[in-house]
Amino acid sequence: MSEKYVQRVLLSEKEIQAKIAQLGAQISQDYADKELLLICVLKGAVVFLADLMRQLTVPLEIDFMAVSSYGASTKSSGVVRILKDLDCSIENKHCLIVEDIIDSGLTLKYLEENLHSRHPASIRIVTLLDKPERRGVDITPNYCGFQIPDEFVVGYGLDFDEHYRSLPEICVLADK
Repeated sequence: MSEKYVQRVLLSEKEIQAKIAQLGAQISQDYADKELLLICVLKGAVVFLADLMRQLTVPLEIDFMAVSSYGASTKSSGVVRILKDLDCSIENKHCLIVEDIIDSGLTLKYLEENLHSRHPASIRIVTLLDKPERRGVDITPNYCGFQIPDEFVVGYGLDFDEHYRSLPEICVLADK
């Protein structure tokens, strides 16, 4: 698959890094004197996690979950599956779910409810991108980088059928 399918850059690498620095400062302030467990939603959020955690000044651990509702499509299937669960217990821990994008919210709502059942001290959500007009369930991130229009985006960890993750900026994918 070629980058010829990228229609335009929506967010530059510089804009993304500036926003992550702001998010890191706010999260560090909110979690001062607490230890934080960052729960990265694979695969898309791993680039965001790597940059965000370097901006945090609080003690932290990381763990990973893989969930899917897309497959090889640009639309959610509506069925959420856990492909990889956490390696550690989150009981009595302050947890921050690190997500790349919230679209319909279905996957994240399922994940949040699943994690609440494990008795953490707290659960909050940070997302780099949010598409509130696509929301199908009641979920709002505690920290949000950018609200974006209803366009399919790739780059900076986000993919289409496993392609485009390595782009340093966030781009709109052209209709093929």
